[in-house]
Amino acid sequence: MVKDRMKFGAVHLEVTHREKSLWFYRDIIGLRLRKENGYLEMGTDTETLVVLYPTAKLSGKHGYSGLYHFAIHLQSEAEFARVLARLISKRYPISPTDHTISKAIYLNDPDGITVEITFETPERFSEYIVKNGRFLSLDRDGTERLSAAPLDVGTLMQIVPHDGIQKPLPADTVIGHIHLYVGNLEKANDFYKQIGFEEHSFSPQIKFADLSAGGVFKHRMAINTWQGLNAPQPPDGTARMRHFTIKYVSEEGLKSALANVSKFEKTDKGYIVFDPSGTRIILTTGD
Repeated sequence: MVKDRMKFGAVHLEVTHREKSLWFYRDIIGLRLRKENGYLEMGTDTETLVVLYPTAKLSGKHGYSGLYHFAIHLQSEAEFARVLARLISKRYPISPTDHTISKAIYLNDPDGITVEITFETPERFSEYIVKNGRFLSLDRDGTERLSAAPLDVGTLMQIVPHDGIQKPLPADTVIGHIHLYVGNLEKANDFYKQIGFEEHSFSPQIKFADLSAGGVFKHRMAINTWQGLNAPQPPDGTARMRHFTIKYVSEEGLKSALANVSKFEKTDKGYIVFDPSGTRIILTTGD
């Protein structure tokens, strides 16, 4: 099986309230509190997935470039069903969605930052198509499906594990994809290809592009201009993404990415770059 050339490290978020955010990411999502030092490192037994900085003064706002959502990917459908059952039991507002390429649950944190919980199902998916102004998924049988169809919750509830719906997310859980608002679709698409992603779908008619990291699951980096052309970054003091991390599997992949960007800053955490809309990214290596 062809593997991805890069993966995502932790997503760093600025939030307004420590206790509310801790409750959401721990008790609702199922992440563990791994470390606290003026910020909260949330993740699994083995890896930090989200870092929370309670420094923002205002909740998230619309009309800006930056994070649309980040996605926490589970490696089994049963674990995905466990999270879905927990969210239903807590009566937390969710949007269960079937993308054909994946099964997803969307929900907002206390500051309005959107989180997606995902189970990858690339074996069901063939390609995206735009037809009569609608964005559709073509499945392996050639059937056209809504790219965001209702999820079959009833069937998933039949496979919920019997050892409790409150268990934290398992150790193999990862940040599996990032979806960004950008100010210019073509420039952003070119940038992410230059740092190692592959174009999967470029659909300017719906102001959207999707890129893969070279593996079987093609939906790794998505971008759109749905917040408007040339949308600026959110103002200081609002809840937002501070940065996210891309981890290249090889040193050669990192070197190639750095050779294709106009400038970067070397730090002890990796190399800081900015996409054309001003979103901050740290490039590094690691499994």
